[in-house]
Amino acid sequence: MNALLAVDVPPISHVTIWANGPLGINKTVLIYGFATVATILMFWLGTRRKDALVPSGLLQNTAESGVGFVRNQIIMQTMGVDGLYWLPYLTAMFFFIFFSNITEIIPAVQFPANARFGMPMVLALGTWVFFIFIGIKRQGPLHYFKGALIPPGVPKILLALVVPIELISTFLVRPFSLMVRLFANMLAGHLILVTFAALTAALWGLQIQAIIAPFSFALLVAMTGFEILVSFLQAFIFTILTAVYIGGAMHPEH
Repeated sequence: MNALLAVDVPPISHVTIWANGPLGINKTVLIYGFATVATILMFWLGTRRKDALVPSGLLQNTAESGVGFVRNQIIMQTMGVDGLYWLPYLTAMFFFIFFSNITEIIPAVQFPANARFGMPMVLALGTWVFFIFIGIKRQGPLHYFKGALIPPGVPKILLALVVPIELISTFLVRPFSLMVRLFANMLAGHLILVTFAALTAALWGLQIQAIIAPFSFALLVAMTGFEILVSFLQAFIFTILTAVYIGGAMHPEH
């Protein structure tokens, strides 16, 4: 027990915050740079052979599968045919978030950039701006805000209560929940991996705990696999909710 109490688990600030280099560049900035370049290169290299009827090569197959996934499983399920206009944006968003998350399991990096709330906030605000803009453009400002704030069939006596609730839930809670969901899930997963990694490293150095250490290591491997799934799911959830919000502004009858 004393040996376990001696395990040194780094505080949150030591695993999420780093000193800035030239021009304020730190690990988080470099990860976002990698995610941006990886997204661009994957689709640029994957779509060079546009004349090929059958996709070949890992990049082309991955790019076409990714576009097909976003098209069929996100846009067609939430926005319909009209939503195909948003296919490039939503596809880029999905892979940018995924690449920003997956660095959590890359050796020597071991941090998801979205565990810092800055970029999740920017992406959530972008979604907020888009669905309001599309709602106003498609319906006109008066009709859009009336439909967003006053649900059909609500008695007039309840409007003083319903309108503030709809205002907060639609125009404040939506972007805030998008940001927090992505940020909090990635931060929590990162802290779990750091904790198990520190525990495993400490137990390997303690002879008395030699039996426990392999189990700790196995659990660390399992948690790493789980975080790969979480990285994908968080990218999917953020993208599909963006599609839902924009689709709702495009088709208020739904």
